Amino acid sequence: MSNTEQLKQWRRLFHQYPEVSYQEYETTKRLKEILKAHDIKMVDYPLETGVVAEIGQGDEIVALRTDIDALPILEQVDSDITSQNQGAMHACGHDIHMASILGAALILKEKEADLPGRVRILFQAAEELGSGAQQMIDTGVLMGVKAVTGFHNDPTLKVGEFSIKAGAMTSAVDRFFIRIQAKGGHAAKPEESNDPMIILGQLLTSVQSIVSRNVSAFDSAVVTIGEVSAGNTWNVIPDTAQIQGTVRTFDPKTRAHVEHRLQSICDGLAQAFDAEVELDYIHLPNAVMNDADLTEVAKSTAQEAGYQVYDLKQPKTIGEDFSAMSDTVPGVFAFIGSESDYDLHHPKYNPNEGILETAPVYLANLVQKLF
Repeated sequence: MSNTEQLKQWRRLFHQYPEVSYQEYETTKRLKEILKAHDIKMVDYPLETGVVAEIGQGDEIVALRTDIDALPILEQVDSDITSQNQGAMHACGHDIHMASILGAALILKEKEADLPGRVRILFQAAEELGSGAQQMIDTGVLMGVKAVTGFHNDPTLKVGEFSIKAGAMTSAVDRFFIRIQAKGGHAAKPEESNDPMIILGQLLTSVQSIVSRNVSAFDSAVVTIGEVSAGNTWNVIPDTAQIQGTVRTFDPKTRAHVEHRLQSICDGLAQAFDAEVELDYIHLPNAVMNDADLTEVAKSTAQEAGYQVYDLKQPKTIGEDFSAMSDTVPGVFAFIGSESDYDLHHPKYNPNEGILETAPVYLANLVQKLF
């Protein structure tokens, strides 16, 4: 069996049995079995799920990272490998990532005696929650590491296409909850209430003005409200209302400014309507920042592997907690084509397994160059 066919088998196994963040127990077990079967040493870190492995020896260390978790999505792809875990799906392609990194590990294992140092392979849990990378870092996995790399499949690119840029590759991701506490009552006697629906309407309009009226045209930000809830029947004014949503930014100053404006809007509405308007603002992953020198190395390595390399014109607004790793040590991250009709996080996402033919070669060659 060729390496590529083996990788496809592993990818299909991971796809059939996806596990959501921090529940990747069977996935961790399967990864350990594969690593052990190929005589790849595992290193003990205090991780509930996820695995750390090493190939080579010496003081210099380069890290290669993949995420391992799935999403709480009901798969709508009818195939021989449709998810057997109801309500969970590898809709972001982390099964592809695991198989690719395992493929790189097999290549590196064959060259182990000639490696100038150690390749530390990080199979990281809970990327989808934005906290798995930092949790892994907190165990010490990046101590002594000189550089870290990884990738994400990109269904908008064809197999054989590769995109990258120095600086920001993805956006910073934040999540906000806003809760309005007013006073409910009978719908026929609104004068005896303090209707949170009126405040809610003002809030929805004001939040949407942040980007259009408070962020310069030369900067970038996204503020999206994803959930609105208030009341449960037609003839009652409720006591409370709430919204939640996300903020995506690429610059720390813009990020701080958007948060400040959200807080100011909440404070102003609370005063204007004599109600409580509370903001809970949660910082999730930072933007992934590619080291300029490492980016050039990655581009040349991708071209040598046969990729058609594109300069990414602007960062993507998706989140990626690889940022915690590249914030800690110099890092480089790329997007590699997986050619799906449906995008990431869609229940019909269905990547082309042809990505597994070249991605492992690129990754194995890159980590060697990063020494």
